[in-house]
Amino acid sequence: MKKITLFFLFISLTIPTISAQQKFGYLKNFVTESGDTIKECKIGYRTFGKLDPDSGNVIIFPTWFGGQSAHLKGLIAPDKLVDSSKFFVIGIDALSNGVSTSPSNIGDGNIFPVITISDMVRSQYKLLTEYFGFKKIYGAISGSMGGMQVFEWVTLYPNFIEKAIPYVGTPRPTSNDLLQWNIRLEIIDSYKKLNASEGQIQKLLNMQSTLLARTPDYIAENTDENNFEKFLEGLYTGPNMVFTVDNYRAQLMAMLTHNIYKHFGNSQTETINSINSEMFLIVSRTDHMVHPKSSINFAEEMGCGIEVLDNNCGHLAIGCKLDYSGKLTREFFKK
Repeated sequence: MKKITLFFLFISLTIPTISAQQKFGYLKNFVTESGDTIKECKIGYRTFGKLDPDSGNVIIFPTWFGGQSAHLKGLIAPDKLVDSSKFFVIGIDALSNGVSTSPSNIGDGNIFPVITISDMVRSQYKLLTEYFGFKKIYGAISGSMGGMQVFEWVTLYPNFIEKAIPYVGTPRPTSNDLLQWNIRLEIIDSYKKLNASEGQIQKLLNMQSTLLARTPDYIAENTDENNFEKFLEGLYTGPNMVFTVDNYRAQLMAMLTHNIYKHFGNSQTETINSINSEMFLIVSRTDHMVHPKSSINFAEEMGCGIEVLDNNCGHLAIGCKLDYSGKLTREFFKK
């Protein structure tokens, strides 16, 4: 069940080369979109591959919902989504994932403000420009909430990224997305009022994620009803003390308010006309977690490439066709 969590989900300084170790960029005081300040804000990251002398081979990979940069290792290799023998890949821990500054680690006496997907991206931009010293980068890729960050990247900083791949993400949630994300919010808030434990709330959230991450056909075909109790027990093995319920809620609220079109008066046409990155999208026709409608409409309006995967793996369709998806992404990023 870990796969479900994984997919739903910085030149005066010495720039790191090959390292998969957890590192941090410190932004001091970071002002959020709403005007609140995160004091001593830190952004976690890991790097994969070697940086070219001209810094022309940088690709960023922001984390998905609940994901950590450590989770990206299996997707960054010569035969995976990004070829680390050719590119310098920076996996970036999104705000509130329990590694970067989050409700769980902000420190006693401090209150974590409401954040947006834009805040995640703006903090990452400061990391890349102020810490690494990059003026622009070659590419960006990520999925689910990470895909939402990629959409936000090309909108907020239209001249910073040459090529971008958001997969199983969305430029703006559909009503179906908003419904099921609000159910999660209601679970958290209602059960907190009932003084439910961290573990009890996480168990319910895990069950809902399992229900929605794949299709009913996949669950019925791959889960033995005779051993269902064992399957159910495997969904929860104890509280996640990194991605806590409060961290979960903060990233959930960011997704609920996600909308790249808000920067241009909710005009899809004006937003897309402002984007200068070359884009390629991958969606899943059977996605019950992030409906593909908004991404398909975006691709049609922009006239960019899009691959619609059609299998019974739902939101995790990329993982079920990783070899095929990797060929598509590596071809798109070919220099």
